Formats: sequence, C-alpha cells, structure tokens
Amino acid sequence: MKALVAREYTTLDGVIVTDLPMPVAGPGEVVVKVEAAALNPLDLALITGAMKDSFPAEHPLVVGMDAAGTVAELGQGVKAYAPGDPVLAFTGQAGAVAEYTVVAVGPHLAKRPAGLAAPHAAGIPESGMTAVCLLRAVGLAAGESVLVIGATGGIGLYAVQLAASLGAKVIATATSEDADYVRGLGAQGTVDYKAGDIAEQTLRQVPDGVDVVVDLINRGEALSNTARAVRAGGRLVSPLFGPEDLGRGVTGVYIGSFTAEPGDLEDLAARAADGRLQVEVGATYSLADAPQAVADFASKHIRGKVVITVP
Repeated sequence: MKALVAREYTTLDGVIVTDLPMPVAGPGEVVVKVEAAALNPLDLALITGAMKDSFPAEHPLVVGMDAAGTVAELGQGVKAYAPGDPVLAFTGQAGAVAEYTVVAVGPHLAKRPAGLAAPHAAGIPESGMTAVCLLRAVGLAAGESVLVIGATGGIGLYAVQLAASLGAKVIATATSEDADYVRGLGAQGTVDYKAGDIAEQTLRQVPDGVDVVVDLINRGEALSNTARAVRAGGRLVSPLFGPEDLGRGVTGVYIGSFTAEPGDLEDLAARAADGRLQVEVGATYSLADAPQAVADFASKHIRGKVVITVP
C-alpha cells in the first residue's frame, strides 16, 4: 500500500510517499480503508523528533493520526463493526496518511453518520476530542467567560464552538480577516493577536479577567503572560506545558494528551453531521501531494484543517 512515511527523524521535506506492507487487524482491531486523513501539529514534531522525549516515534513512521474511511477487515472478537461500515478514527501517533490503517475498537473509533463526508470527518478526531478534554478538564460552565487563544486552528475552531454550546461567553483570538469567521463559530468577542498584547486587549473587554483561558499556542513561561488575562482564582488550560505557579490563585491545567471518554467521538460526529458543529477544511491535497501538504501546513496560515484525500 502507499503511505506517507518518515524513515527516521528528519526535516519536514524528508517525508516521502512510498510502499509499505498492508496492515493486519489484531484482536479487537479493525483495518480501515482510508478515504481521507488530516494533519495535526504533533505530526510535525513526530517527523522531526522535536518532542521525542515525550512522544518517541517508531520508524518507519506513517504520518498522521486522524482518518476517515470504511471498515475493510475485522480482527478477532470484533462484533460492533462490519466490513463496509463508514467510520472516523484517531489512529494514535501514526498510521493515518495511508491507503489502509489499523484502529482499536473503543472510544477512538466511531461509525460515521450519513451526511458526514470523509474529508470533514477526518478533520474531527484529534482536534475535536482534544477540545472536549480541555473544556472538561477546567469544568467550563454556562455563564462563564473564556478566552480561546489559537481559535482559528484545528483545536481552536472546536473549542470555540463547544464552549459556546455550553453557554459560555467566548472571546477568540483572530485577525481582522478572521473576526467574522470566529463570530460565526460562536465567539461574542475577538482579540487581534497582531494588534498588541492579547492579555491587555482581553482585559479591556473584561476588566476583572476571564474565568478561563484556553491557550493552544503558548507553552512554558509564556503561559505566565497569558495568565494575566485570567481573573484571580480562575483557570488556564493548555495541551502543552507551563509553570505550576501562575500567580493570583490561577490554576494551570496541562494535558499532554487527551483521554477520550466513550461517546465523545460519536457525539462530535453527530454534531458535525447535523450542522451543530462546523468542520473547517482549509486545504485539501491528494496522497501523491502529501509531502507538499506537510510543508504548507508547517509554513502557511491555513484556517482550520489540512486534509489529504486517498484514492
């Protein structure tokens, strides 16, 4: 089968489309014939080894962790799926940008509802489930205010929508060109990250600070600056890592990887299928052009998800 592969830790232009053996479903697994796959920032770090201490890669690495397609083969003991079932899946750290991939039956695999096309379904799993887990981790509630930093990225577009659906007042970072877009996702206010300090701009809108900041961009000590936008005793959540002490009683919550609960992926897929959740596909590439997709994803501002379609 054809797959997008890094044979070792390499620069981003070192990935190639090449032939690999067909995967085989083990007990409790299914083989998925991939129709579309999406890229995530962690894919870039796995290719280069930038986070190999936290996320070591096995080589050859098949790039990608989000896929949509149809079930092609059942492993021993699988009863909930049948060959031909449309699905979407989080494949783990690897395996998605390929003609076939293997996924364990569980919360990272879901049947794809009618009306949800594969390219849009592929844009959901990692980003959508991460957004769910971030908001769950800080217990965001109706009536609270939340600042989403990185609102036009893959995780951010879901965080804005899910926070708004909970009844929170959402402020989202966006350039002037993207302001209407994030308002369409449910943001009530915007902050232009190109126009000055994000925390200061936020405090002009919410003088006492927001209840929660979801920071999808900064890490380490830079989160101390972000925390200035949080009210005393509020919460900051990040999928990266930051200081234990953010001052003023602000609680920092860091989730290095998401822990999906049963039903999370099904719920996201259902919302996307009936229009309650927008899936923004900012760019689409063929499998043959997947190396270019990686290069563009790393170097260009692309709103939403970068998707690779597979014949």
